Amino acid sequence: MRIIILVGLGSFLGGIFRYLLTQYVQTRVLSEFPLGTLLVNITGSFLIGIVFGLAGKFSIGPEWRFFLMTGVIGGFTTFSSYSLEIVNLMRGNQPALAMLYLAGSILLSVPFTFLGLFLSR
Repeated sequence: MRIIILVGLGSFLGGIFRYLLTQYVQTRVLSEFPLGTLLVNITGSFLIGIVFGLAGKFSIGPEWRFFLMTGVIGGFTTFSSYSLEIVNLMRGNQPALAMLYLAGSILLSVPFTFLGLFLSR
């Protein structure tokens, strides 16, 4: 139960950070391009890499890892988790699974977004 509360608290904070950064960037960009979201995805992927690396190097406990990685960074952007999972598959000498996951996520998620939109009308 403790880890669930930590993940929830971290997600709450990460979601707030995502909103603030996205709004800050988008109000300064004179374009419809979602630069704020792109910056969030890149930043979150960078941060999860740092936390993952430091967690192994300094033996950071599971509660802190769940709070930071699943909670804060996952609440900031789930793209970071997606990126880390691809990296871990590559590092685990499973490049075919990594590419399947990468392609499947893109090729299936976008059409399913359209399907959800269609079904909700």
